Amino acid sequence: MQAYDLVIVGGGIGGSALATVMAEAGRSVLLLEATDVYQDKVRGEWIAPWGVAEVQRLGLYDRLMAAGGHHITRHVTYDETRAPEDAEATALPLGIFREGVPGPLCLRHPIHCQTLFDAAKAAGATALRGVNVMSATGGPDPTVVYEHDGRTVEAHARLLVGADGRTSQVREAAGIVLHQDKPHHWFAGLLVDGVEGWDPTLQAIGTEGDFGFLAFPQGEGRVRVYGGYPLDQAQRFKGPDGARRFLDAFAMACSPGNAALVAGEPAGPLFSYFNADSWTDEPFAPGVVLVGDAAGWNDPILGLGLSITYRDVRIVSDLLKASDDWRAVDFSSYAQERAERMRRLRFIAGLQAAVDMEFGEAAAERRRSLFERGAADPSLKAHGLGVMAGPEMLPPEMFTEEHRARVLGG
Repeated sequence: MQAYDLVIVGGGIGGSALATVMAEAGRSVLLLEATDVYQDKVRGEWIAPWGVAEVQRLGLYDRLMAAGGHHITRHVTYDETRAPEDAEATALPLGIFREGVPGPLCLRHPIHCQTLFDAAKAAGATALRGVNVMSATGGPDPTVVYEHDGRTVEAHARLLVGADGRTSQVREAAGIVLHQDKPHHWFAGLLVDGVEGWDPTLQAIGTEGDFGFLAFPQGEGRVRVYGGYPLDQAQRFKGPDGARRFLDAFAMACSPGNAALVAGEPAGPLFSYFNADSWTDEPFAPGVVLVGDAAGWNDPILGLGLSITYRDVRIVSDLLKASDDWRAVDFSSYAQERAERMRRLRFIAGLQAAVDMEFGEAAAERRRSLFERGAADPSLKAHGLGVMAGPEMLPPEMFTEEHRARVLGG
């Protein structure tokens, strides 16, 4: 039998970040990761400025930069209803949202995970790979039974942390209910290499025809691209040449620079998935707390998975470091903040999806009208501030059906 302060199931970004912070604070930590090698999951590579601020507060920023972190400093929204030069004339500087943060931070997901896993080990955590968690139990004596290197081990902890993603075993074992809304559209992602001519400081989004794109450069000719398309086109990019057909869809008259993306080479898998939100009412139970996707996730159209995770880790670690009597730690403040944060982000994501990932003449006219009206009334574009600066930066009236109707022109 083994005993620790913390047993963390899931050695991805949330689990490894929490393990690093708590081990550096002098707590004994067991970190359990199922995979032997981190794979490209086609998500989790862009951190919004408010998320970067959380990384800085956790003391992890320098590690990510040393691993190849790349800041993006400008944003352009292209669209079939406006000329490219008009879109580029209104480029948004991204260093304005958080003091000391030059813009969003990009780092390839497998490198990001490995950097934090190594940091947890260096901080003194017992960090294991290739682990099969057989059971996880909360309550007054949190316990995990796992297999590793042919041995079955029982580990006890003062607290069990579920950082094991969307299909969380810890969440299920704790009886924490996961809610999910209806999907809105398909979303696919691909890593592209050999991209010549795309400004490495520029991220972009745009819609034309029945396809919406996003592009996030990572430096050195590498760009992570995403595309949204209607739910009734499930087979659109299936098959052995799907990645090439996906890249070809980026050829858009409204964004001539996309030619550089089309000319690139696929450098990883193409994954398609539904865009939807999921959430938990309370991401904790006796002896258990959840962080990251295990506690629920935001529609990936906003790209805020990492920002959400880093705030989770910061809040939970602050609570744990504030007291040595973890039986008295009250996670209700974390639950309340997270519930409101995710509610606001669900609203923003629904608005963003309606604007950028709906197609046809009526949707195009809605975007054209929003560009025109938003130039005179910046509050109609305030949801972008919530994405970049954090949802708490907007007043409550921005999260009402009345505001949604104003934005969409209904």
